[in-house]
Amino acid sequence: MSDAVKVVGIVASPSEGGRTTAAVAGILAGATKAGAETRIIELASAERSVAIEAIDSADAVVFGSPVYRATYSAQLKDVLENTQRGLHGETTAPLRGKAAAIAFTGASAHHFLSTDSARAILASFFATQVLSPALYLEHKDFQDRETLGEIATGWADQHGAALVDLARAVRASAALSTLDPLV
Repeated sequence: MSDAVKVVGIVASPSEGGRTTAAVAGILAGATKAGAETRIIELASAERSVAIEAIDSADAVVFGSPVYRATYSAQLKDVLENTQRGLHGETTAPLRGKAAAIAFTGASAHHFLSTDSARAILASFFATQVLSPALYLEHKDFQDRETLGEIATGWADQHGAALVDLARAVRASAALSTLDPLV
């Protein structure tokens, strides 16, 4: 097993590029600076199975989504609903024993609590160790649709480095890496 932490970013936006991709790429840049190998998958141009396979082979996952109607996208919901947990006859558990970060984007700060429902599903339903707090960026945190502002870049770098630290801790702990989902 390689010592490098493998981090995959899953962009669950209905279109390629844009703010959510920039947010996930920012976290991946911070993870790369911390020594991780990174990869980004945009669900707008990739099959769900590609994303789930990438999650399975990673040590950590960044889940990025725009916020619509106070919740994450249908694309993220689709991936999560089709990811097995290793229970009740399922043969795989791609998220169990992994570290994860959440990067959501929205027009304003009004919907930042949408990250809580994603965190609860990842932590309880999948037994994933989720970095807290999530990264929630609004329009003012960007220079343009594809570029993080200076402050947001710093936040993303910090989240990337923290995610790599969390992934290393989970990988090194038999207890953390083998917890079962809540039910």
